[in-house]
Amino acid sequence: IERRGHAIECRINAENAARGFLPSPGTITRLRLPSGPWVRWDGGYEEGDTVSQYYDNLVGKLIVWGPDRDAARHRMIRALQELEIEGIHTTVPAHLMLLTHADFADARHSTRWLEEHVDTSVLVSQASAAQVPGTPEAEPTTVPVEVDGRRFRVTVWLPPTPAGAGVAGPQAPARPAPKPVGARRAGPLGSAGGGDGRITAPMQGTIVKVLVGPGDEVEVGQRVLVLEAMKMENSITAETAGVVTAVHVAEGATVSTGDLLLEIGD
Repeated sequence: IERRGHAIECRINAENAARGFLPSPGTITRLRLPSGPWVRWDGGYEEGDTVSQYYDNLVGKLIVWGPDRDAARHRMIRALQELEIEGIHTTVPAHLMLLTHADFADARHSTRWLEEHVDTSVLVSQASAAQVPGTPEAEPTTVPVEVDGRRFRVTVWLPPTPAGAGVAGPQAPARPAPKPVGARRAGPLGSAGGGDGRITAPMQGTIVKVLVGPGDEVEVGQRVLVLEAMKMENSITAETAGVVTAVHVAEGATVSTGDLLLEIGD
């Protein structure tokens, strides 16, 4: 076996990396593929096709080759910048963040590098509100950041969390406060209180578990529903403490982004 050059493959999934890689089903309204030597696209969708909530969210695989690793890395960056997918969120921004990171360029990453050292919550999705129906525009958020014992306040653009809904779990962790890329991740944060008691669907999917009923008392961060989308189960948590006054869905129900699921009163 003779080794010749280096290849890199990026799996382009219908996920919103800016919100914990939440699934992003929907219709692809625009698809423009990169071209050039040693660039290959293995795709399962065309422009106008709909990425269903019921199946795997892989849109396609983007593959490049180069005479060495750094040449392949630069070729992949160029190909990702040329790839245009609108109508759904994709993992393209996350791939670009990782490929341009100094640790990746210097091959100083590991299997835990992404989890411990890179915060994808600072990403703004490639898809805009006009491209993804029902998705609010990103808004400026000022957050405190501590680096080597010194505190700073930075402003980043993030999509707002839907009112009354939180998403937790290993597949879709609640969004932590952003930190500079390269800093160590402190771990996911639980859902915060202060909601209006109306829990809405954060994404399109199917309700697979209803964990509370009218009259039940719930605490902030408690799991109340489980929603499945693209073979991933996502826990919906309460953002306010109180008593469940109404449950508007049953197990097996299909919901859309923003649908009212459950209400909590004092």
